[in-house]
Amino acid sequence: MNLILSLIILFLSLSFTKVIGAEVNIYSHRQPFLINPFLEKFTAETGIKTNVVYATKGLAQRLKAEGKNSPADVILTVDIGRLYIYDDLDLLASIDSDVLDKNIPQNLKSPENKWVALSKRSRVIVTSKNRVNQGEISKIEDLANEKWKGKICSRPGSHVYNRALMASLILSLGEKAAEEWAKKFVANLSRRPQGNDRAQVKAIFEGQCDISIINNYYFGKLKYSEDTKQREWAKSVRLIFPNQGAEDRGAHINISGGGVAKYSKNKKEAVALLEFLSKAQSQKMYGEINFEYPVNPSVETTEELKSWGSFKSDSLPIISIAQKAYDAQKIIDRVGW
Repeated sequence: MNLILSLIILFLSLSFTKVIGAEVNIYSHRQPFLINPFLEKFTAETGIKTNVVYATKGLAQRLKAEGKNSPADVILTVDIGRLYIYDDLDLLASIDSDVLDKNIPQNLKSPENKWVALSKRSRVIVTSKNRVNQGEISKIEDLANEKWKGKICSRPGSHVYNRALMASLILSLGEKAAEEWAKKFVANLSRRPQGNDRAQVKAIFEGQCDISIINNYYFGKLKYSEDTKQREWAKSVRLIFPNQGAEDRGAHINISGGGVAKYSKNKKEAVALLEFLSKAQSQKMYGEINFEYPVNPSVETTEELKSWGSFKSDSLPIISIAQKAYDAQKIIDRVGW
């Protein structure tokens, strides 16, 4: 009896040590201040230590060069185009998880279960409250109307956020109509494409233009900025979730997402992290920390995001946006966006 009891204690001790000693290595395109609160809660809940390598560029190339010797277990990215690069280079492992199957809609994950979306962001129209009347613009297509000539500003079209939008227009309108839209849109610009999304809101505030396109969370960052000037920029604009008509497709969305590295040495822990990020607590945190929308359909958006208005999102399979990125870039180059 004592021998059996000793063996049970030894087994439990070894199991406990394994959990405490477990770790997961993350290659992240997400800035540390955005992802660290999630990782701290994950470690507190599971006992799994997290190690993060952060970079805006070059991680896919690094992972490919490392091959089977790579320490990476999880990849976290901030755009479907960037996530698709890992898939296209065959750097991701197939994921088998009932939790992720339940929490992530089919159109927001890889058909081969190589990656999943973890949060959504909408590409929205912002307009001057004083110089554009409410209701004058309701669709992305409206930005091609010549009445807005000299009234629109934009970051470069080749940025991944605008390239993804262009890809969605190809899928929705067809390539010919999408290029015609892009030509007219560029003809309406008040200045050459420049700056980031925040800079477009600033330009509206300063009167350099009246209309732009930004990711929704930049509005939240400006609204709650420690810089009083940036809060004034946010107050000067109105958010429009485009293409909301009963028969229309809905607003274009993009994602942040993640996958398991093909040669991960800690696949169980890697999947556990992705599952954790898909659950209610984490999904709410995406809204609280970065003004992003949940991908888990059972989780409500935060009260702050609700105050900006509800919206219907485009239901295109998100992978199709990445697959049309090359064609989108060709149009962007041809029209000079």
